[in-house]
Amino acid sequence: MTRVRFSALLAVSLAVAAPGLVSAHHSIQAQFDIYKTITVSGTVARIEFINPHSYLTVNVKDADGKVTKWAFEMTGLAGLRRAGLSRADRGGLKPGDELTVIALAARDGSNSGLAQELKMADGRDFKLLADAPDAPASNSR
Repeated sequence: MTRVRFSALLAVSLAVAAPGLVSAHHSIQAQFDIYKTITVSGTVARIEFINPHSYLTVNVKDADGKVTKWAFEMTGLAGLRRAGLSRADRGGLKPGDELTVIALAARDGSNSGLAQELKMADGRDFKLLADAPDAPASNSR
């Protein structure tokens, strides 16, 4: 009888907990447009190497000198290491470094995206994610 109660309790617990666990991680397609690639050039404002995703903030100057901040989500630490960016040295990235970010645009139209590639002014190139399938040509910003 105890075994039946335990099994029933376990089944109910899993049924209640499973939907929350499944929805805890967001879908890339829900947040980013996988068919719209943007290119943003500016300077590194901040880089955060944390799990499950890392973040890059870029200062972008317009023709009038006004600075706009862009926020980019990046892959996790293992993906960054594969691309040549380690947590220890941040891939040599530091505030003020000039770079171009190629990213998937945010669906909400905000100044944000999912970084696919970082092209540094000194010629270094960090490929963070594979290109989105059937993605059109990049739109420069």
